[in-house]
Amino acid sequence: EVQLVESGGGLVQAGGSLRLSCAASGFTFDDYAIGWFRRAPGKAREGISCISNRDGSTYYADSVKGRFTISSDNAKNTVYLQVNSLKPEDTAVYYCAAGPRGGLGTTGYEYWGQGTQVTVSS
Repeated sequence: EVQLVESGGGLVQAGGSLRLSCAASGFTFDDYAIGWFRRAPGKAREGISCISNRDGSTYYADSVKGRFTISSDNAKNTVYLQVNSLKPEDTAVYYCAAGPRGGLGTTGYEYWGQGTQVTVSS
């Protein structure tokens, strides 16, 4: 059974940092892309980063480029999202997803986690 479990969210002040984790199981991790998405109150789900576990290629939305870093530990079947210089606008539920195509749109994914809350205070 495919499972994706996010962790690492929390409450931080503006300018702070968190390290989010996505632990994956139940599929061939090395053949998939893992993406991070977020949903802020009143907004649509936004793709913010993606990594290919085949070649390590990474992608970022402009809104987080330079502040967030995605990485993958294939031995642990875990993808991380280091989120730095957080802003109140980053407040959202953060989700990871897995799919054979990946990308920053939802169509490239088949499996989704349930999310972890990130709250940034001003």
